[in-house]
Amino acid sequence: MRSRDEILGGKGANQAVGVAQLGVPVALLAVVGDDRAGHDLLTHAAGDGIDVSHCVVREHARSALIVNVVDDHGQWRYLEDIPEDVQVAEHDVLSSAALLRDASSVIVQLQQPARTAMAAARLAREAGARVVLDGVPADKEVLACADVLRADAREAEILTGQPVGNVAEGVKAGVMLLAHGLDLAVLEVAGHGNVFVSRAGYEFLPHGDAHVVDTTGAGDALVATLTCALSRGQDLRTAARAAVEAAASTTEHAGGRPRLNPGILESRKQS
Repeated sequence: MRSRDEILGGKGANQAVGVAQLGVPVALLAVVGDDRAGHDLLTHAAGDGIDVSHCVVREHARSALIVNVVDDHGQWRYLEDIPEDVQVAEHDVLSSAALLRDASSVIVQLQQPARTAMAAARLAREAGARVVLDGVPADKEVLACADVLRADAREAEILTGQPVGNVAEGVKAGVMLLAHGLDLAVLEVAGHGNVFVSRAGYEFLPHGDAHVVDTTGAGDALVATLTCALSRGQDLRTAARAAVEAAASTTEHAGGRPRLNPGILESRKQS
């Protein structure tokens, strides 16, 4: 069986969708081209409940396209066309400084240029927001401006130079990252689960028994849910369990777009 879906996507958009689905107000700072695709993307995002008033429509640019090819075994690969002029620039961030300063939490996905990520993290940190990073920073100095970092096993190895193939290696890598100033490092232990390493210790949560169709958006759902749970004042263990549950649910369908229910936060809080 073969099928095709065209949806709003990318790390930042997926995370914003997840936050909106959890019932938390969210704004997206992103760039699209001044083309039909770009305007359609903003319409879809607004329909998802995302504030897109700070998104930039770049004149004479074409919007980014990511083709995610998933096979019958849940394996995937990306084909990307991401023009440089639709990446978020430092001046885009500075133009939205008020948005970042008013936020309680700011998620920075690190596929954007280093200067852009640093500007966003610094502005948010100076205003007292929780800063959550997703991926591998081009400049490790941004870690000093952040509270939380999420990385998959490959990204964690790039960051620390250490493999993350078991829990002990994950904890070791997490402690190395905390030394940069983070409060929490959330790392995938390849093929096993996720380890949440804080200054108080660590929590390892194994993969569940979800029927995996596509792992593309699992990390995005995890980041969105963890951020919302922490913003609501939940303790790390409760927040971590909700985040992992959200990630697992997202692997059960193709496309990477989260399908989260706000009850996931309440049910974890009560358990």
